[in-house]
Amino acid sequence: MDRDLLADCQTRLAFDLLANTWNAVVIYALRHGPRRPVELRRVIGGISGKVLTETLRRLEDDGLVLRRAYTEAPPRVEYELTAPGRGLLEPIEALGRWTEEHADAVVAAQERAAGRRQGDG
Repeated sequence: MDRDLLADCQTRLAFDLLANTWNAVVIYALRHGPRRPVELRRVIGGISGKVLTETLRRLEDDGLVLRRAYTEAPPRVEYELTAPGRGLLEPIEALGRWTEEHADAVVAAQERAAGRRQGDG
């Protein structure tokens, strides 16, 4: 990744995909196989039905998630990762490891900065 990260650079694609908080969370929640939206909401927690639906549609449009609708009564829909979606699990897990190692230091720095700003006001 020695080249510049220009606006149209393909390298920025991954950054753009992971910039949305819920994209990585939903991809990670699908790591063990297909799930129904109600299962995803239970596993993820803190995501509204509307935001989950928007996220799943975006991931489907990006080719990272496959939507399967079953013609049964009542109708059933499941989502699962495609091969490119599964390929994002490794970098997402790496970010998780980085967070476990460095989150406390980042939060402490943020708190120090907030304290300095309050002192300036």
